[in-house]
Amino acid sequence: MRIILKLSKNTEPIPFEYQSKLTGCIHKWIGKNNEEHGKLSFYSFSWLKGTEKRGNSLTISREGEWRISAYDNDLIKQVISSIGEDNLLFSGIRVKEIIIQQTPEFEREEYFNLGSPILIKQREGDRQKFYYFSDEESDEFLTQSLRNKLAKSGLAAEGVKVWFDKSYLNPKTKPTKYKGITNIGSMCPVHISGTPEQIAFAWNVGLGNSTGIGFGFLQ
Repeated sequence: MRIILKLSKNTEPIPFEYQSKLTGCIHKWIGKNNEEHGKLSFYSFSWLKGTEKRGNSLTISREGEWRISAYDNDLIKQVISSIGEDNLLFSGIRVKEIIIQQTPEFEREEYFNLGSPILIKQREGDRQKFYYFSDEESDEFLTQSLRNKLAKSGLAAEGVKVWFDKSYLNPKTKPTKYKGITNIGSMCPVHISGTPEQIAFAWNVGLGNSTGIGFGFLQ
């Protein structure tokens, strides 16, 4: 299940590095259920839509929007309930409207644009190495990550496959600081093949690393 949050304009500047503030909102609204699945996040969320640069910060210049998805419908219901009690995000931004979007009926292969960069990182020795849309290994890392989450959720993991759209004309890497640490993700559409249930799961939980802090959200 997914919710689309329609947002008011900000009353204070929005920092460029606002991703951790979105994560804080998620934690606030999910509450005690936040650690239900340990270190793996079975939800995902987009970055803000409708912002533009203004000086040394951002502002919501047109209709603001934020999307949140989860495999567990009860988690989304908890978020909706919490927003009813506290609809403030940050920088004076408030939720004006909540639109509930049920998980679509998918085919056995689907194509997705992104609502936030896909982050792929692997521990190599004493450092983390980032992988991007152009790296041969990236598709396999994405596939294995999704299979791992499927298995942890008790769903069949066999047969699912993820790959970047190598024909996309404008892929980009996107460096982003999260609490002072730079992560570099890929903005490039993806294909997913598998059962409709597996693809629906991916649509809700996102792809790659760190979906719980705003990476890998599928449109």
